[in-house]
Amino acid sequence: MTTEYTGTGDPARSLALLWRTRERVSRRGRPDLSVERIVRAAIEVADADGLAALSMRRVAEKLGVGTMSLYTYVPGKGELLDVMLDTVSAETLDPDPDTEPADPGDWRTRLDRIARRNWALYLRHPWLLQVAAASRPPLGPNTIAKYERELRAVDGIGLTDLEMDAVVTLVTGYVHGAVRGAVEAAQAAASTGLTDEQWWHAHAPYLEKVLDPRRYPLAARVGSAAGQEYRAAGDPARAFEFGLARILDGIEVLVRGRPAPDEGGSRRAG
Repeated sequence: MTTEYTGTGDPARSLALLWRTRERVSRRGRPDLSVERIVRAAIEVADADGLAALSMRRVAEKLGVGTMSLYTYVPGKGELLDVMLDTVSAETLDPDPDTEPADPGDWRTRLDRIARRNWALYLRHPWLLQVAAASRPPLGPNTIAKYERELRAVDGIGLTDLEMDAVVTLVTGYVHGAVRGAVEAAQAAASTGLTDEQWWHAHAPYLEKVLDPRRYPLAARVGSAAGQEYRAAGDPARAFEFGLARILDGIEVLVRGRPAPDEGGSRRAG
């Protein structure tokens, strides 16, 4: 699987693109092109075919323009990738009134909603799993707004600033790992034409013939129970639900062990 890294472009140019500090385009630029159109086309290419298929040439072909015309707006693939990540980050920011919690003060509900929005973001854009961005995120407005919103979920509940950052990192990092199974299952089904359930039904009868339960007692017993329940080797969505609940349980232990925060917000000591 192709792995790309954020921050490989020129920092000044990337930040200028991310924050749109240079709106004016050279007179050589095409009136039908813009940074937004180029970035959206790049996201569509990555959504459909993954990052391995992403190139300035491929984006130009999708837009029906010459490759060199893109460079008037975007210096290169490194800067383009940064803006792509920042652009899709905005998708987690739009509140859905139908899913807002009844109690806005419930931090657990807020963190749960953040986890689910991140899960959905990865499913819409599987190529995000191919980008190593945790240690060097694109420092754009949507990325920072996303971080701000996620921190707000645990503000004022008694955690220090560093603990707030750690909790957000724990939840979003968990989603990053957990969603990989769901993405791989979807990609396998699309590539092979078989769902996980169909694959399991094709292989399980042969496994039963060769698996010796005396040699592998736990694998035989637990695997059989899981296979009957999931009708597959595993269920990424159920694993996500179980793991998320346990993570929130652990955070709750931490929060309950802290004195009530002073009125006005969380403790600020690092």
